[in-house]
Amino acid sequence: MAREFTRVGVVGLGTMGAGIVEVFARNGVDVTAVEISDAALERGRATLTGSTDRAVAKGKLAEAERDALMARVDFRVGLDALHDVDLVIEAVPEHLDLKQRIFAELDRVCKPETILATNTSSLSVTEISVATTRPNQVIGIHFFNPAPVMKLVEVVRTVVTSADVVADVEALCERLGKVDVTISDRAGFIANALLFGYLNHAVGMFEARYATREDIDAAMKLGCGLPMGPLALMDLIGLDTAYEILDTMYRRGGRDRRHAPAPLLKQMVTAGLLGRKSGRGFYTYEQPGSPKVVPDEFTPLAADAALADGTRAIAKVGVVGSGTMATGIIEVFAKAGYEVVSVTRGAEKSAKVCEAVKTSLNKGVVRGKLSETDRDEALGRITWSATLEHLADVDLVVEAVIEELSVKKALFASLDEICKPGVVLATTTSSLPVIDVAMATQRPADVVGLHFFNPAPIMPLVEIVQTIRTSAETSATARAVCAKLGKTGVVCGDRSGFIVNALLFPYLNDAVKMLEASYSTADDIDYAMKLGCGYPMGPFELLDVVGLDVSLAIQRELYLELREPGFAPAPLLEHLVTAGYLGRKSGRGFRDHTRR
Repeated sequence: MAREFTRVGVVGLGTMGAGIVEVFARNGVDVTAVEISDAALERGRATLTGSTDRAVAKGKLAEAERDALMARVDFRVGLDALHDVDLVIEAVPEHLDLKQRIFAELDRVCKPETILATNTSSLSVTEISVATTRPNQVIGIHFFNPAPVMKLVEVVRTVVTSADVVADVEALCERLGKVDVTISDRAGFIANALLFGYLNHAVGMFEARYATREDIDAAMKLGCGLPMGPLALMDLIGLDTAYEILDTMYRRGGRDRRHAPAPLLKQMVTAGLLGRKSGRGFYTYEQPGSPKVVPDEFTPLAADAALADGTRAIAKVGVVGSGTMATGIIEVFAKAGYEVVSVTRGAEKSAKVCEAVKTSLNKGVVRGKLSETDRDEALGRITWSATLEHLADVDLVVEAVIEELSVKKALFASLDEICKPGVVLATTTSSLPVIDVAMATQRPADVVGLHFFNPAPIMPLVEIVQTIRTSAETSATARAVCAKLGKTGVVCGDRSGFIVNALLFPYLNDAVKMLEASYSTADDIDYAMKLGCGYPMGPFELLDVVGLDVSLAIQRELYLELREPGFAPAPLLEHLVTAGYLGRKSGRGFRDHTRR
């Protein structure tokens, strides 16, 4: 039988500690909430009161429930108040020496059977435990912020944590309505180990001026469905906190360069630019603690002002290709009012593309997203062809053929001969160098990458990829076209992976390495990222959807171009692809899809 916890203690009543107090009190557990001083105690009480009052205002908590919740909390100054609790959770700042001092004192104050837990997100639970005479009763219970809302708890056992203690804490998490994943004591655990490598990579991308902060954040929100962009998330977490977590993971996790804090991060922390809590980080906020972003000297011009001059008139668009992406792009342009010439390799392929576009438009009508008139007008704007010469009078060509450089270069060489001067030539490549395609023509200034995301009619993002030869006029025209399509265009340089894939796939590769090392299961890693970070899909769900062969190819391209050791494809990913386990499309990848 699992142990019954009737009273718990929480040490530290900042945002995290106050949230943990609320979680316990909401679930009928009496709490002794402890701070270091009367002033700190009152701040903690105010944080808890504010949170519960907001819950009442939103109708998520009755006034009587709030009053009962607050009555379960005993606010006290000093650790001596914890002498009779069954469990203590420490939630003080991420400094090992501070936590060790607290645990040594808790060891003295608390009764012998009390479980001592730390909410650390990156420090060694083992190193904290050795400050006590009961390391077998020390465990990590890592809640996620905001604790009352986030469902995930990482239960972190050390090599000496008692199995009974682990079982008791797992049962407690279930009582609290949380989903727990139990793991061993390793730098960053699951969520932070995967999350912060990605965040640090995004900071490095911004530091190198590869893309603007707005475009990096928009790319990851719109391209991957993430709740926040990486730089906005860093501001929310706090740049000082993020720096400490990264530095700890770098030192404890084998000195992986991807966890070495980006130099810009250290500079910003030193300058006091800590994110929302200081009123300025990567963005500027209305006031310290406010979530409202206000314009600053780095805020880009409004789209209309930025695109007012220097764009070419685009009325007629050619789309080359017959796959899913080409079909979606044809539909997008036709619905936006452009005349479209669809060119495929033969009448049979043209007929298939035509049928696919009609089917998609008809679905839009059935779902009420498109009128029959709009459907008919969109179809009326499309001309079907099997001859590249029919692109002689278009203003923009979008290439969406197979991802083979030789094929794309041959196509662009042909377009160079056929198309009139001033035509914008765009490639939808997701991984190949755009400059290689551009240099197959005599007009590289007119060539740009327009990376649509699949399915193109639904996904709101387009990556606009500028080479070192792309003219400002071509880039501005591409941005104007994206705006007319109702898409968000983000501008970046011609580097492997662009923004989205360069940030996404190393994170996915890290998850495979974590599984390969037997640190956790695919299910628990997916739970951690969905429930702890709000991701729409876990990494292994996403890999099986994308296709393991596609993922491996992208990761190889990133590694070959950037030569970052941490980007080397995980051997497990290579082995699965070799074995023909490619994900959903083959029936098996990281999971067996034939049984579902």
